[in-house]
Amino acid sequence: MADFEKLMKELLTNGGGCSVTQRIKKVKQPRGGFINPKVLSATPMGDGAEALNPEENVHPSLMGLAVDYMTRFISGASVEESFKISEMGAHIISKDKKAKKLMSGIKGLDDTSIINAVKLSGFDVVCRAGIMGYKPVEEINPDAPTISNIRTMVERSISFLEQYGPKILDGFTFEGGYTSTVSDGDGDFTTEDTLWDFKVSKMPVKKEHTLQLLMYWRMGLHSIHTEFQGIKYLGIYNPRMNIVYRIKVIEIPDDIISDVEIDVIGYEK
Repeated sequence: MADFEKLMKELLTNGGGCSVTQRIKKVKQPRGGFINPKVLSATPMGDGAEALNPEENVHPSLMGLAVDYMTRFISGASVEESFKISEMGAHIISKDKKAKKLMSGIKGLDDTSIINAVKLSGFDVVCRAGIMGYKPVEEINPDAPTISNIRTMVERSISFLEQYGPKILDGFTFEGGYTSTVSDGDGDFTTEDTLWDFKVSKMPVKKEHTLQLLMYWRMGLHSIHTEFQGIKYLGIYNPRMNIVYRIKVIEIPDDIISDVEIDVIGYEK
């Protein structure tokens, strides 16, 4: 309970700046991006999007959250840890009881658990975009093809972790690394040598995604988390495409790192 209250306090007191994703939308990147997605190595892990059901009845952003959070849960985190931002969103709009009920019904990868996970993830928008973006979770009803796709993508994610894991940090924030420009943001997870971001998009990796990773890495190094000192790669795993994308941090030019730290994140020279 203390951890939840701490998170709520951080959420409500972070002010003045914007989130990592909001900052990225405001930044004019060089041609091709600070890190051109084309320089990332791409490693297929097996069947891709062609093996999934072609139609889903849940918004892509919600699909991404549900797959991400269920992967955290199935790989060993508690329901509370896995869905902590969803729980915060529910608290803000006084839906704690509803959130607790949904959380109590998440047991594994059965249909009921996945449905509850998707609905529960619907509270995230309150934290990430504000109350105006909230859609009553009772109206979120994933159909059978959507449930099946989520299950498959979580299973793929677990297989990925078995090869590239184990996780070191999971669902981390950047205490000590925020600035007056970027005062909010949370990352997905790290393994021993790689900072990872989950993407469940049907689209190729974009320059916004690589900038997000670069910002996470530098903010992590400025944060209280010493685990970032051992990061040698930045990586994206997309369980929909079932592809791993990575770049060695030593391949990122120093002037690019400096520009992002000063001009994008807001660290002093």
